[in-house]
Amino acid sequence: MYGPLNISPERMAFEIQTLNKKLSSSFEALRQVGDTSFGATGKEAVHSDGKAVLYRFRGESKPTAKVPLLIVYALVNRPYMVDLQHDRSLVKGLLAAGEDVYILDWGYPDGADRWMTLEDYIEGIIGGCVDHLCREHDVDAINVLGICQGGTFSLCYSALHPEKVRNLITMVTPVDFHTPDNMLSNWTRDLDVDVFVDALGNVPADLMNWCYLTLKPWRLFVQKYVGLTDILDDPAAIEDFLRMERWIFDSPDQAGEAFRQFIKQFYQGNGFVNGGITIGDREVDLKQVDMPILNVYATADHLVPPDASRPLKVLSGSDDYTELSFKGGHIGIYVSGRAQREVPASIHGWLSER
Repeated sequence: MYGPLNISPERMAFEIQTLNKKLSSSFEALRQVGDTSFGATGKEAVHSDGKAVLYRFRGESKPTAKVPLLIVYALVNRPYMVDLQHDRSLVKGLLAAGEDVYILDWGYPDGADRWMTLEDYIEGIIGGCVDHLCREHDVDAINVLGICQGGTFSLCYSALHPEKVRNLITMVTPVDFHTPDNMLSNWTRDLDVDVFVDALGNVPADLMNWCYLTLKPWRLFVQKYVGLTDILDDPAAIEDFLRMERWIFDSPDQAGEAFRQFIKQFYQGNGFVNGGITIGDREVDLKQVDMPILNVYATADHLVPPDASRPLKVLSGSDDYTELSFKGGHIGIYVSGRAQREVPASIHGWLSER
């Protein structure tokens, strides 16, 4: 008879022996792992606005695309996820295809940014980057790739300035914030965000990270660290693991006033669906987003479920709308092997046709 776990003594002994071997090898493997660097591609700063910096990536060859592509990432994480390492880089794939790629790095807000608003981020910083690229490339409009919350910001900017966005790509971008399977939305819908922000000022990054991790506590608090034992004898795999951990916990604080506005207008008000989103004194209407749209979503995304992203098709004013579903999760869409093969080529092909 086996025990309650239905594991034979022989199997248990084998597992213990294997673990001991990996633990013994781990000391040598860890000695080979240095500081985990990130960023596969060279880049140079070309424009700045306060703590925000616009970078231009430099590929191995000159871009062939005539219209620059601006990547707008979320505020809540660092944008180097799209260029994490040489074999996990959305940016590298886009550059190899001939795109001229720029990225907006929001920086790390501090107390001086407590009163920054969504207008400051969208009209001020994104708008300043778009204007800079239009001037430098002598074009009237650019291509924009908005990712997650950065996609939401890009939709707002495109609705307010449709003449400045030639083609819009949204990736894992929430549009309908009140779908039943959006756990993050359910958590924040009854939050007294005024008391929250008035008490904290800027929202601490550690608090935000805790909320994201507790969305999948078994997977993100236990399973991945238990799984670490499987790679303890592999220095390259350990370095990959540590690089991802560094990104997860390298999160900026959130400017208090912008956070208040975002929670109220999007997570609580579901403004894209119900109306009522205002940036400064202007109301956002997705029907004004009439340029070609490529909407990329991940089928196993626990942060932005597919049903939260797909309503863009009926809410936007575009008559050239394309969806691309990716078999993976919210992070896998940037870093998995499948993503490296499929996503940059799909984006470049879609842009080339337009």
